[in-house]
Amino acid sequence: MAIHRFGEVTEKLRRSTVQVRSGRNGSGSGIIWTTGGQVITNAHVVRANDIQIELWNGRQLSARLLKKDQRRDLASLEVEGNDLPSSATGDSDSLRPGEIVIAVGNPYGFIGAVSTGVVHGVGPLAGFVDGRWIVSDVRLAPGNSGGPLADAAGRVIGVNTMIAGGLALAIPSQSVMQFLAWPAAATPRLGVTVRPMRIENGFGLLVLEIDPQSAAERASLLPGDVLISAGNRRFTSTEDLEDALQTSAGGRLEIEFRRGAGSRIRKVIAQVGREAVRAA
Repeated sequence: MAIHRFGEVTEKLRRSTVQVRSGRNGSGSGIIWTTGGQVITNAHVVRANDIQIELWNGRQLSARLLKKDQRRDLASLEVEGNDLPSSATGDSDSLRPGEIVIAVGNPYGFIGAVSTGVVHGVGPLAGFVDGRWIVSDVRLAPGNSGGPLADAAGRVIGVNTMIAGGLALAIPSQSVMQFLAWPAAATPRLGVTVRPMRIENGFGLLVLEIDPQSAAERASLLPGDVLISAGNRRFTSTEDLEDALQTSAGGRLEIEFRRGAGSRIRKVIAQVGREAVRAA
């Protein structure tokens, strides 16, 4: 790719990348998905209902949460604005190992940082987390989460999410499209952000955050707890928690978990009413 062409591609990506601030300390990146003001980011970036977006030119806008999928670590936001510089979307299913990719984000608050690398693979990571991931060697740092991973033509083919083993993991654009196709209707919610983890006797879900006034908070769950089962069904994947919430029909759900370094298994009953995913 010619140098001037690469500059055009990266500049367009920088303009469609925003900084997302949520709460006092929450900060990450986001992607302007549509010119009408839809922004895609990671669910773990959105830590409170007070959400602010900063555009490439320093303009700041308030945003509201449309929906959030903690299992897939995706969130959809809405800002008021017209003709915003939206991104072009690519097909993550067409990616092949060795292809050049571009990451844009706001690491450590540095606006619009660009990193390049190559794709190592696309697919599930055995023994780590569910779902498909784009694995590349682009350089990510705190603040890159939620930003775009694009192909050499500048089309967004993933949402940068985390680093594992020195490699960057991004959620494929096809998973984002599936997430956007789901209605933001009322659904049973526990109100936790979790991360899969291996424990000595199987699989667990480490609680990273508890949403205020959620079913999890009312049930006295705490960050650091490890969820083991729900509805008398041991977890083998993050999907099992979502399935348990769906089958609870918005009622009482028994959850087993461990707290602290001990091996004692505790039980709690969560009242998981059908709460709207739209923020107040």
